[in-house]
Amino acid sequence: MTAQKAKRIVIKVGSSLVTNNGEGLDHAAIALWAEQMASLLKAGHEVLMVSSGAIAEGMQRLGWTQRPQDIHQLQAAAAVGQMGLVQVYESCFARFNLRTAQILLTNADLAHAERNTNAKATLDTLLKLGVVPIINENDTVVTDEIKFGDNDSLAALVTNLIHADLLIILTDQGGLYTADPRQDATATLLTDAIAGDPALEKMAGAAASELSKGGMLTKVLAAKIAAQTGASTVIASGHEPNILTRLLAGEKIGTYLTPNTK
Repeated sequence: MTAQKAKRIVIKVGSSLVTNNGEGLDHAAIALWAEQMASLLKAGHEVLMVSSGAIAEGMQRLGWTQRPQDIHQLQAAAAVGQMGLVQVYESCFARFNLRTAQILLTNADLAHAERNTNAKATLDTLLKLGVVPIINENDTVVTDEIKFGDNDSLAALVTNLIHADLLIILTDQGGLYTADPRQDATATLLTDAIAGDPALEKMAGAAASELSKGGMLTKVLAAKIAAQTGASTVIASGHEPNILTRLLAGEKIGTYLTPNTK
């Protein structure tokens, strides 16, 4: 399916795109995401957003300059930061007369049949009401055993849950390259590929910045998960102006990963 034809879209934005280099939330950037999503809704798409940034915002609110290692301190930072995250999203979307909803999930929620069904029903209802769900991992209760590991996997599992047509993963990289472009001058952008192709995982290599939890590998694996329910995935740079509206207008940006139809 082409991006233009996608009715239901999950958009994942990484920490680097919603925070000021990890120091609190970037209100101006979030305002631009809200503006683009408002135009997608107007064009008849259903939009869900998976957003990182709670821990970075919590650290700033608590006056911490170093990301703590202790799990309970991280959970405390997430709890404090989540307040800021929902405030910013609510105020930015309200400018376009849009309502937002906060959804916090854990892997255990989606693995449990009854909770999975409830989560799907709630998200379906919100979308019918024209509300934009802002989804994040429930960092205040997760421990390593039940963590999604990163919001890329969470976005893919949400894509499966609600049978979305398209997953858009926005990052600080231009897409998936044949090698790490920051270390290899010969690296070229892969524009089209089949999700789940084992060669992609080799290409994706190691994790990116200190701030973002997942590197390109988690994005490639997320595309593989999303493909299980027939969704395509776009991995592209969130620094591209009007990236969402351009993608949905059919412009080729970043890497487009389609499910294997064989």
